[in-house]
Amino acid sequence: MANQHNNAAKPPMGIWMALALVMGSMIGSGVFLLPASLAPLGWNSVIGWLITVSGAMCVAAVFARLARALPHAGGPYAYAKAAFGPGAGFAIAWAYWISMWVGNAAIATGAVSYLSELFPALKATGWSVAATLVVVWFFTLINLKGAKLAGQVQLVSTIVKLIPLIAVIGLAAYVLVSDGTSAIRPFRAEEINLAQISAATILTLWAMLGLETATVPADKVRDPERTVPRATLLGTGSAGIIYIFVCSAVVLMLPAAVTAASDAPFAEFVGRFAGSDARTLIAAFGALSALGALNGWILVQGELPATMARDGLFPRWMAKVGEGGVPVNAHLFTTGLLSIVLLLNTSKSMANLFAFLILLASAVVLVMYLGTAMAAAKLMADGRLKRSGGFVALVIAAATYALWTIYGATQEARGVEALGWALALLAVGLPVYLLRKRREE
Repeated sequence: MANQHNNAAKPPMGIWMALALVMGSMIGSGVFLLPASLAPLGWNSVIGWLITVSGAMCVAAVFARLARALPHAGGPYAYAKAAFGPGAGFAIAWAYWISMWVGNAAIATGAVSYLSELFPALKATGWSVAATLVVVWFFTLINLKGAKLAGQVQLVSTIVKLIPLIAVIGLAAYVLVSDGTSAIRPFRAEEINLAQISAATILTLWAMLGLETATVPADKVRDPERTVPRATLLGTGSAGIIYIFVCSAVVLMLPAAVTAASDAPFAEFVGRFAGSDARTLIAAFGALSALGALNGWILVQGELPATMARDGLFPRWMAKVGEGGVPVNAHLFTTGLLSIVLLLNTSKSMANLFAFLILLASAVVLVMYLGTAMAAAKLMADGRLKRSGGFVALVIAAATYALWTIYGATQEARGVEALGWALALLAVGLPVYLLRKRREE
């Protein structure tokens, strides 16, 4: 009986599920739809990728160190709260939570965009919105069944989505061997400029969002002090390398006009070099990839507000858990907000909606990354986090990267609009916090 009790109480997520959560949350719609937004930037996008992956690794290293020192549920919320108190913790968590349900709307849109290659009727606005709503509620129901099932789905979907990515890298290598450098867009130094590189950094940041996901459900991870940091660093590095090769191949080996106008640029690439049958297959993999990422993000979007509710920063009813400790109300409420975002943007095409939502989610999450770096600096200054010259440099690099990418968002009109919406959404959090604080008193 004692052994049965211990097994029942054992956290459901080990290293492979945690790694799948990180990589699966990162490798989603971005790798399949981002080339359309990056195509006009050409080689500037490649430089942007290198900056983004380097910056993301610095941020991941900060999260890994914090996760080892503070293996608590809530991730960035727990770190900011430990460093600056509940007010700062709320601000960071509010920003992160917004980025989740806005970002999930983008991921779901990307999934349906690829499904429309298989089922053309979904290209119509009404059907595409309906299909997107069905998708987000389906994965919400999966997560309501428990973290173990959600983790298993995440592990399988991550393995499946790696297959086409490896295949595309192989196809690009074959084309380069066959056709030489003539297959790639020529590199012209005069076309490289700081503004376009900066714009590329915020667009490519979308693909790296999720590096911190293993830190949020830390209470559901076995041996979190070791497992979460390992999953965070290994998952971020692996996904970054895949992104650089795959997205750069699509951007540089297809005509920019074709890529920019495509709702499925990844399928366009494979269709051009391997035939229409392969195009259909890649469209199916693209949909599966985005759906797998959505599953992981929906898991996280329910866990964070539930943690905040247990600390009194969100309404108590959001802390209510069902069978297996699943935060039922937090899941239902957040998916409800996600559904509203989709319904309010029915006038946008799938490609335009995706581009706007990723900019909005990225702008908001940058606040969280900056706040986490500041929390690490404060904890070191207080002696609660071991200080070393190397880690100080990583914290400075992570903060600089966040600020640099915010600057990148101001270099295009959609980015300025997204930043405006991000600031408005963050401002809404102030009266929510004050109201909760007053009620607690």
